[in-house]
Formats: sequence, structure tokens, C-alpha cells
Amino acid sequence: MSSKDKKKWRSTTILTVRHGGKVAIGGDGQVTHGDTVMKSDTRKIRKILDGQIVCGFAGSTADAFSLLERFEVKARDYPGNMPRAATELARDWRTDRVLRKLEALIIVVNTEHSLLITGQGDVVVPSDGVIGIGSGGNYATAAARALVRHSDLSASEIVKNSLGIASEIDIYTNNNIIVEELECTN
Repeated sequence: MSSKDKKKWRSTTILTVRHGGKVAIGGDGQVTHGDTVMKSDTRKIRKILDGQIVCGFAGSTADAFSLLERFEVKARDYPGNMPRAATELARDWRTDRVLRKLEALIIVVNTEHSLLITGQGDVVVPSDGVIGIGSGGNYATAAARALVRHSDLSASEIVKNSLGIASEIDIYTNNNIIVEELECTN
């Protein structure tokens, strides 16, 4: 079987929205292998540091858990400085020979910051408070931006509705949605 013919694992859509004094992050529960849904209720949103930081991941689950564990260590090493912890993880992820092969994207949020961390060494801060990743990330992001601009919905409601819209478009996203929310300090 050529690499082109191999079935690909696909999992999830994660979205975060910072709006109305709150930050919400949510994800669907679907994991797909090729054209088969393997699981519909996977939890891809995790709280760390006693709920001070909420993380969401897309990509390989095992890779994401490895990266989340490393991020939690960095967050403990740089207490109160989530951007520094994210930058240190991104640097390690990009330069370490083993970590470099991990395939996942991570969104981390706390009361002050929303960040996307990638394996290319990027730490992205959204200009509008909206980040979407995963197979339906672009659909969810577009829906969230429209709802932020043209509705009175809360951050949690925007995340839930936007992920629902993504699930209607993207076959790798379902409507088994989990949303967590934190109060913003800025």
C-alpha cells in the first residue's frame, strides 16, 4: 500500500472565542479513521493547573497528550506567564528531533491570553480573539467571526453554535460538543 493509499486518522475541530468579558473554548468529539467514525465522544478539551488554563488539541491524540504534558511543565516553570511557557514549548517542539515528528496543534487559553501553538515554532495570538483548528477549524472560525460581529450571544454560545455549523459542513466534525469558559481579566 502506497503512502497515498493509507487511511488517515482525522480528529476534531477546536474553537476558542474571547468575547464579552469571557473566553470559551470548545471541541467536538469525533475521531475518524479513513471513512469510518471510530469514536464520537472523545474529549479534546482539558483543564490544567487547577483550571487556570484550558487547552484544546487537534491532530494525533497521543502526540497532543505528549505536548500537553510538556506544556503543563513549561506553565509550571513560568507561573503566570503563559506566553513564555507557550514560546518555550514551541521552541522545543521545533528543535527537538523526537518532538519535531509530533503531529498536533494546540490552543491554550487563560483569563488573559488565547494562543495557538504549532510544531513549526509558532505561537499565534489572534487579533480578534478567535482561533479555530482541526478539520473544521476554518468553518468554525468563519461562523464565530460572523456571530461575534452580528449577534448578542455569549462567548460560550458562539463557540457552541459555530462548532455546530462546522459539524453540518465538515464530515470529520460532529455535534457532540464540549465547551469550557473562563472569565477574562482584560
